[in-house]
Amino acid sequence: MIRKLKSDEYRLYSKKKNPKTGKRRNLGTFKTRAAAEKHERAVQFFKRGG
Repeated sequence: MIRKLKSDEYRLYSKKKNPKTGKRRNLGTFKTRAAAEKHERAVQFFKRGG
């Protein structure tokens, strides 16, 4: 899940919320949306045992 920040950067969050805090894990902050999408694909690859 990618969100645009007020600083015009993009942050990648986990899809699941942490039940303890009720917030999503920050998986990185990127200058461009394309960079965030590229990292999201890498995360999905390794999540599935890449």
